[in-house]
Amino acid sequence: MSIKDYLMKKMLASKLKDVPQVEQDKMFAMIEKNPDLFQKIALEVQEEMKLGKDQMSATMSVVKKYEEELKGVM
Repeated sequence: MSIKDYLMKKMLASKLKDVPQVEQDKMFAMIEKNPDLFQKIALEVQEEMKLGKDQMSATMSVVKKYEEELKGVM
């Protein structure tokens, strides 16, 4: 595991502290399968937030856009 991956995993774990460990592990596995997709999603969510959307609305709209790709990762 690279330092970048380790730091990303620690950052996500802190954000997901209320999520059960089993679910966290599933999310980490999905991210490891296709990190580029999740990076693209994160960047687009940030752009939506810059345009004035709250984080939840921005995330939901971007995730809908990539719904098929996400199903493939699951």
